Amino acid sequence: MRKEALQKLEAMRKQAEINCAGNTDMQALEVAALYPDWTSLAEGEALEAGSRVRHKGTLYKILQGHNKQSGWAPDVTPSLFAKVLIPDSSTPEWEQPGSTNGYGVGDRVTHGDKTWESLVDNNVWEPGVAGSESLWKEI
Repeated sequence: MRKEALQKLEAMRKQAEINCAGNTDMQALEVAALYPDWTSLAEGEALEAGSRVRHKGTLYKILQGHNKQSGWAPDVTPSLFAKVLIPDSSTPEWEQPGSTNGYGVGDRVTHGDKTWESLVDNNVWEPGVAGSESLWKEI
């Protein structure tokens, strides 16, 4: 009976992962626990571009398909994974993004005791610095 219950729970988890596949980053972060933890994946398991995994409490988007290798953890392999930066409907503190996870149009952050809204997609520039006037507006 216990084995059957565990199989049923595993099937429900897999279905939840399938249902989450089309989520936006913001939606994905609201249900981050439904995405697999990177450490629980089998060595050599196929990871599809566009899917997501959790690692050390952070949600990452897979940038290019590859097979899991222990030395290619999301937090040390920016060519394969991009940290999802907008955590929820609150306004997070600005964090320097990489070239693969810039802020999108309408994303809001706080920085320098001010709130900023991104005016462009793939925005990797610091808000409020000289030259960023066309990239961020103060809210």
